[in-house]
Amino acid sequence: MEPISTALAGISLVKASVDFIKSNISTAQDIGQIAGQIDAMFTGQKQVQEASNKKTGMGLADQFGVQSVAKEMIDAKLAAEQVAEVARMVDFRFGHGTWAAILAERQKRIQQAKEARAAQRKVERQQEMFENFKIGAIAVGLVVVIIGLFIGVLTATAGVIVK
Repeated sequence: MEPISTALAGISLVKASVDFIKSNISTAQDIGQIAGQIDAMFTGQKQVQEASNKKTGMGLADQFGVQSVAKEMIDAKLAAEQVAEVARMVDFRFGHGTWAAILAERQKRIQQAKEARAAQRKVERQQEMFENFKIGAIAVGLVVVIIGLFIGVLTATAGVIVK
């Protein structure tokens, strides 16, 4: 997806999520009823940020032009305003500190996911090294067997010649 369309999709996702949260927060019995929209809002905000970071395939004028820079900054600020508005609504509806707890838990889960991916990569590297070691050991074993057979044939042939 192109950065501009990614940014548009991201800001649209943020706005749609915030609109849903605004219209349903007063009737929500618990945070779980709007959690999906909070996730979507974070996804949209991330898309806006990523679109700002991805500039491959664009000309210099598109990357550094005033219109491009202004649009990126405005989109990022709009997304941040929408997130701040949701933070206020969530804290107002569910008590002060609820939004901070959500952000802390989200950050904790993101960190856990990063650590799990790193651990998985480490396991995969260890398995790859073990596989390479097995292949190397088999190759060395075959070489030893071939050399042994060759020496055995030479010795047997030399014994026949000597007799």
